[in-house]
Amino acid sequence: MKLCALVRLAVVGFCLCVSWMVLPAQSSHETLTEHAADSAIVRWPDGNLFGTRGAKWEYDTGTLLMGMDAVWYETASPKYFDYVKRSVDILMDKDGNIPSYKSSENTLDNILMGRQLLLLYRVTEDKKYYKAATQLRQQFRQQPRTQAGTFWHKQIYPSQMWLDGLYMAEPFYAEYAQTFHETVDYDDIARQFVVMEKHVRDPKTGLLYHAWDETKQQKWANKQTGASQVFWSRGMGWYAMALVDTLGYIPKDNPHYTELLLILNRLAAAIVKYQDPKSGLWWQVTDKPNADKNYLESSGSCMFVYALAKGARLGYLPASYQGAARHGYSGIVKEFIHTDADGTVHLTKTVGAVGLGGSPTYRDGTYNYYVSAEVKSDEAKGVGAFLLASSEADFFPTALQGRGDVALLDAYYNSQKHADVTGQQVYYHYKWNDLAASGFSFFAHAFHRYGVKTETLYAAPTAENLAKAQIYIIASPDIPSKNPKPNFMTAQDADAIVAWVKNGGVLVMLENDGQSSEFEHINPLMKRFGIHYNPVVKNQVTGRQFEMGQVPAPADGTLFLHSHKLYMKEISTITTNKHAQLLLTLRGDGVMAMAKFGKGTVYANVDPWLYNEYTDGRKLPPDYDNFAGGLELVRWLVEQVPAMKN
Repeated sequence: MKLCALVRLAVVGFCLCVSWMVLPAQSSHETLTEHAADSAIVRWPDGNLFGTRGAKWEYDTGTLLMGMDAVWYETASPKYFDYVKRSVDILMDKDGNIPSYKSSENTLDNILMGRQLLLLYRVTEDKKYYKAATQLRQQFRQQPRTQAGTFWHKQIYPSQMWLDGLYMAEPFYAEYAQTFHETVDYDDIARQFVVMEKHVRDPKTGLLYHAWDETKQQKWANKQTGASQVFWSRGMGWYAMALVDTLGYIPKDNPHYTELLLILNRLAAAIVKYQDPKSGLWWQVTDKPNADKNYLESSGSCMFVYALAKGARLGYLPASYQGAARHGYSGIVKEFIHTDADGTVHLTKTVGAVGLGGSPTYRDGTYNYYVSAEVKSDEAKGVGAFLLASSEADFFPTALQGRGDVALLDAYYNSQKHADVTGQQVYYHYKWNDLAASGFSFFAHAFHRYGVKTETLYAAPTAENLAKAQIYIIASPDIPSKNPKPNFMTAQDADAIVAWVKNGGVLVMLENDGQSSEFEHINPLMKRFGIHYNPVVKNQVTGRQFEMGQVPAPADGTLFLHSHKLYMKEISTITTNKHAQLLLTLRGDGVMAMAKFGKGTVYANVDPWLYNEYTDGRKLPPDYDNFAGGLELVRWLVEQVPAMKN
């Protein structure tokens, strides 16, 4: 048995002993993550951390909202998205202006909230969020820089880089570059990480000092290196989170991808060396356990758990790092989480604001300064970091099951494009990176929680380009009324797919109704698996009469371990012969089917039912659960893959 199969068996064993994890299916039980998020929503209505002084455009709120984003993607509960949207909208006008944002301050701290602008623009396609995001992007063009070409942390901190600033700026910078085709910026983004590590990494411990003064004039700066004096866990936590988030936007064939990957791996190796062996946590001053006044600190511990867990899940780090993350999360819950009788969740022992220099009180960066800073409970950036870590922890039982697998999404048979806000033609409609109603971003996240990578195929399938994939998905092949130049499946294409399935591939065919999708060239392929699509239009829905589109899916013990009320609007139907079997019917018509073919598996559905409009929780009534049904489908698809590897 190969190593990957052993890892899968180990993960299954771990799943059986984890009591706090909710299986990916519809359930009335809420996780600790959700309880913590709900408590934060009550504690800080509309993202207002400052009470009567009013909400502000600043990084504490930005960190909290990053945690809410993660909970939304984990649960598809609209209350988390709505909270993010309200929290941002209250700070903006209808034209995309942000009155409390002052670009002239040139502070990287004010960039972090830009990630919410990008999320809201990509989900809602409301241009006011794009306009606001471009204002933040413009700040980079005026931001003062060191002679090494890197951003000053703030206008008031000349020639200084702080670890904090990498998280504040770079993931936004990278997502903006990817989304709006400014890929030349990857050079600048990578430069920030590389220069920072070069000047603050300690060769003996591998840890990173908090800051660097290029002039070496600050009292806190080493006169030979310019680096500060102390290893601060939250500072390194900001940097580690920045790396795992930024890597998701850098193409793997970009030379900077490997460069950033190596930096992350060097830092992760150092972090785990200083993890407290008993509690699994990290100290406020990282390398001085049990020193006078030092203490185990919650925000840095949460950030490390998030970075290690996400890095292991997405393959940026070796799988073994999940063990350190699990140990850390258990310690966080035991040491820092307190739950009231009414269910309100509190996070304790978070250090408040920490910085260097400044006036009128100069922060000297000594050990005593770091361990004497005020410690708080329910501090927003700590809560945001906890939500990020806890969302990752909820994936522990599944995160390694599909690690190394690739779910390859077709963009050849469905190759629809439209002009985006920049005027460029981009692929959309059932695509991984489409966050709008038409996209598959929630479907992608379902694969990611199993450690499966999502990639896109823009060409016809061949033996060569299918070889890298374990799962291949085709959704609603184009017809001329949808795409003036559709690509139809040829006999050669079908032969390549059949051979790949026979060798162990998992084919996912998501057709559409008879007026919206291509059947003539798809059915010859499906016939070879014993499946036939009937190009009809069933389950039509009038307006918002959602009950007309309901598809009950009982627990069958195979694909669905739980019953679901699915929604599929305007569908075709399926018939099968003896080589395939129907998995689900609706009023006598086949809706889902499967076939075993050689070492492989074919799954067929009559609708692309997992696109965001019907999985992200914002449209359908709450009793419909395409999201939970989709999680079960992904679990089942991943379970079909091992035969290809053994």
